Amino acid sequence: MTELTRTGIEGLDSILGGGIADNATVLISGNPGTGKSILGLQYIYNGVQEFDEKGIYLSFEENAEDIAQAAESIGFDDWRERVEADEIRVYDKQELLRHNDFNDTLELLLEEFSEMEYERLVLDSLTMFELFFADEQEKRTYLLKFSDILKANGLTSLLIAEQSAVFPEQDIGLENFLTDGNIYLIQTPTESGVNRYIWVAKMRKQDIETDIFPMDITDGGITVHERAAGFSMMGQGSDSFPGE
Repeated sequence: MTELTRTGIEGLDSILGGGIADNATVLISGNPGTGKSILGLQYIYNGVQEFDEKGIYLSFEENAEDIAQAAESIGFDDWRERVEADEIRVYDKQELLRHNDFNDTLELLLEEFSEMEYERLVLDSLTMFELFFADEQEKRTYLLKFSDILKANGLTSLLIAEQSAVFPEQDIGLENFLTDGNIYLIQTPTESGVNRYIWVAKMRKQDIETDIFPMDITDGGITVHERAAGFSMMGQGSDSFPGE
């Protein structure tokens, strides 16, 4: 039986059949503003708060202060205290980009992995991470190497990626084939704002719900309404989008 890491996100664990397979690497994709970073913060914070599992948050886009403010803005008021207690380890863009060489950055992370016992990791974002590499072959090599390192160190990881296409199936990249699971966050405009959805498209070794489910972002982060799936993306073309 596959051991699972619970995200602690209401509704999402039900869709996943209990959580994410231990040591899996999962790609979180979506357009800007869909809630990808919030999901990452929530996954790390819930690990400490609910399951006594320490986490590492790697950000190639924000500094530590911005990350703390983002966490506090969704109700994680003791984020800074958790960081100070080494329950959450934050590597921000100043640390990760200091040497402008991924080998140096990797050595920094390997040292951290070996010295401390962490169970969860979030990388935000894979899009910026990939700027380290000169071509597709180098990118593939290092993505495989990085994924293997995460698994070898017992980390259940979320890799966040910006998505340029409106429809996920039109923007399938190399990363999709190198990860154990793919989760897409989607938003569609309405007269009063936006509707938000989550789609778990793939999870190896897991029996999952593959409908698209509505979700909300409120104080406390993301809530998925797993009993309110009104449609499935499967079989739909790009000329027809749910919610339009």
